[in-house]
Amino acid sequence: MHGVKRGVFISFEGVEGSGKTTQAKALVDWLAASKLPHVFVRDPGSTHIGERIRDVLLDNQSRGMHAKCEVLLFLAARSQLTYEIILPALREKKIVVTDRFADSTLAYQCHARGLPQRLVSVMNRFAAAGLKPDLTFLIDIDVEKRKERGKFEDRMETEAEGYHRKVRRAYEVLAGRSKKRFRVICGEMPINVVHAEVIRHVEDILSRKGYRL
Repeated sequence: MHGVKRGVFISFEGVEGSGKTTQAKALVDWLAASKLPHVFVRDPGSTHIGERIRDVLLDNQSRGMHAKCEVLLFLAARSQLTYEIILPALREKKIVVTDRFADSTLAYQCHARGLPQRLVSVMNRFAAAGLKPDLTFLIDIDVEKRKERGKFEDRMETEAEGYHRKVRRAYEVLAGRSKKRFRVICGEMPINVVHAEVIRHVEDILSRKGYRL
């Protein structure tokens, strides 16, 4: 890692049931097998404070939560995650893999809930120290097919299908605006095929950043 100046930040995004978590964990397994220094986190979560906020956000008893309260809780959890884990790990030249980050807020709370994107973007930059992933994988899947992927139970997973369709469309828009950062992969392909595509892009960015593979 002699030529590495800073760690690499990689995020996974997608609608519920897209397979993003599966692919994020598969990447972490590959990094471990490759003996590359890494950290795996989830947003919201991965810190004591973040996990407590996550419980409130996903609890079905929180269905009366206002959209503004929701976005502020997500940002609070992200801020703690950023300062407690992500920034220190990047300074230590580790590869940080996260299951969701700021793009989720733009998709779920701005595009799908109708909150003002410009204002929320400013708030997110404040909460997350202006941090953006170096590489974002959007695991894309048809909203109807996501229901075949398992049992959905929490408050966000069980939102109306129309809401999830808005989220998927929002991700398409976000990926179109940030083509250099996003890699859109069809989540309906076999898991091993998606994983191979993920690794291909990860190897490229790690090589460019100075990691020895």
